[in-house]
Amino acid sequence: MPKILAFSGSTRKESYNQKLVKIAAQGAQQAGAEVTIINLATYPMPIFNQDLETAEGMPKPARAFKELLIAHDGFLIASPEYNSAFSPVLKNAIDWASRREADETPLLAFRGKIAVIMAASPGALGGMRGLVFLRMLLANIGMVVLPEQFALAHADKSFHDDGHLLEDGKQDSALKLGTSLAQYLQRLK
Repeated sequence: MPKILAFSGSTRKESYNQKLVKIAAQGAQQAGAEVTIINLATYPMPIFNQDLETAEGMPKPARAFKELLIAHDGFLIASPEYNSAFSPVLKNAIDWASRREADETPLLAFRGKIAVIMAASPGALGGMRGLVFLRMLLANIGMVVLPEQFALAHADKSFHDDGHLLEDGKQDSALKLGTSLAQYLQRLK
């Protein structure tokens, strides 16, 4: 059974991206994957600083996040768009998790892992511009990013109170992201 880690690059309460990644996670679970959903707010990491790393080592929350990445086969990642790029919270978490400790393989948490990316934004483009940079970064650190992605425009008006999307077509698109990842990972196993 493939193991998938689902998270967003937002720590905001009632985050649209956290809601979106939860829907994608449902699709992965329905397709037979074991899914762990986390919130990066649970892993407060200082801004990456090599002097801090040299003096104190990797902070405990960063190591816990990195260990989760290592323990999973693939990732469902949703990120808000910040000035046409993905969120700084997500970038910082990736930076910490990318750091090599002792004699481990470089980029152990990422190399050979499979990801599906998505975004949600109140804007008309749904965070699509940020996905370009996120896809590029993930590929550069050794991940395979599946071509399927989803950008939810007008996210502030798109969710029911219970967390699912108002439009069935959009709900299905989000579910299919998780299904695609689960099926891809199952074929690899």
